[in-house]
Amino acid sequence: MKRQQQDKLPVAIIGAGPVGLAAASNLIERGLTPVVFEAGEHVGAAIREWGHVRLFSPWRHNIDPASRRLLEPTGWIEPRLSSLPYGSELIEQYLDPLAALPAIANALHLSTTVTAVSRIGMDKTHSRGRDKRAFLVRVRAVDGTVADHRVRAVIDTSGTWAQPNPIGQAGLPAPGEAEAVAQGRITGPLPDVTGRDRDRFAGRHVLVIGAGHSAANTLISLGQLAKNEPGTRISWAVRAPDATRLYGGGDLDGLPARGQLGTRLRKLVEDGHIELHTSFTSTSFDIVTVAGREALSVTGDTPDGQVTLEADLLIPATGFRPDLGILREIRLELDPAVEAPRALGPLIDPEFHSCGTVPAHGAKVLAHPEKDFYIAGMKSYGRAPTFLLATGYEQVRSITAALAGDTTAADQVHLELPETGVCSTDLGGSCDAPVENTGQDEPAESCCATPAPVLIGIPAGLAHGRSAE
Repeated sequence: MKRQQQDKLPVAIIGAGPVGLAAASNLIERGLTPVVFEAGEHVGAAIREWGHVRLFSPWRHNIDPASRRLLEPTGWIEPRLSSLPYGSELIEQYLDPLAALPAIANALHLSTTVTAVSRIGMDKTHSRGRDKRAFLVRVRAVDGTVADHRVRAVIDTSGTWAQPNPIGQAGLPAPGEAEAVAQGRITGPLPDVTGRDRDRFAGRHVLVIGAGHSAANTLISLGQLAKNEPGTRISWAVRAPDATRLYGGGDLDGLPARGQLGTRLRKLVEDGHIELHTSFTSTSFDIVTVAGREALSVTGDTPDGQVTLEADLLIPATGFRPDLGILREIRLELDPAVEAPRALGPLIDPEFHSCGTVPAHGAKVLAHPEKDFYIAGMKSYGRAPTFLLATGYEQVRSITAALAGDTTAADQVHLELPETGVCSTDLGGSCDAPVENTGQDEPAESCCATPAPVLIGIPAGLAHGRSAE
């Protein structure tokens, strides 16, 4: 295909979350044609799974500038920029109106799963004339129909929500873990235990494994459930030898909502509402019969030898990782540690960086050997838990400028984010969410409001990162 013809093809965007729709908005502003493939039935499918959770970052960091410019002429009412939205509000007040705009709606292919990305007529091993070939994006509809799309470029913003980290040690699933998931004994992350999923957890013994804000939110919600549902028991297992660092700064936290999260969790443990098991590394899972009913048996290594915990259900809070399977025929260059684009990896390594210390970056840093192919959004951060939506918006602004041939705009990346001392591994690595629902209309601050070295879970920052003494 001649270059002029190829340039008239659309740009494929994988995923219709906030960053994917921001990429579409930026392409439209540039006069380019997007085609957006979303596996879910609606835009923001992953966010709908945790719509009951409030974000740390305020609206001002969650609205893409190009998307705002598309929305404003329609009479769209911008939310109060200082307020902290729930995931459901992010969808209802921003993503749904954006997706309804004709320019976006005409580009959307919902319930369409991308199964592979390659080059027309070439597998990964062929080099001659590779950059002149259009991309092939293969998709599968819900009825099983397969279709191939020719596109000039690909921006993968599919996130990491669908790829939670294993619970077992060494980054691997423990024996019996897959079977426990299949039987429904291991739930998905961040279930709505006091809302739509209440009946599943009420009166049951629930084990939470993992640390971070995701674990804290889940445990506090379980504590609320246990007050109203007799027979509800809560256990919590962590690999850390001591829980002190998991509770955060309490009253000393510069961010009241975040400090309250750790304080409430500590009180639940100290009052005996949560049974805490420290220095616990999961090694195997089994389904056993206890008192005439089936239960999940979790065996783990501890300093005192193997310990077995039994529960009805297990909620994982162990973070996420990118699914690279659809990119087998694309020439990627990834950081060996965090599985981000190689140039980005050292900038986001959680051993050394928090959300606020990650510098602005765009197309140059995100580029791969495969010309005009980019990974953006949470997926671009691989396993690093330091991503913010505002970072993703700047990524796709730069990428779309590069695809439009505006190298000056692509290279001039700007992003001002205050440094924060903690970045959670929640929601596929996002620092934007979640914060515990305190019952107040508006928490006082966001996690990005001021530097505040507080340690809940694995610290992804402080001035010198996790390695600091």
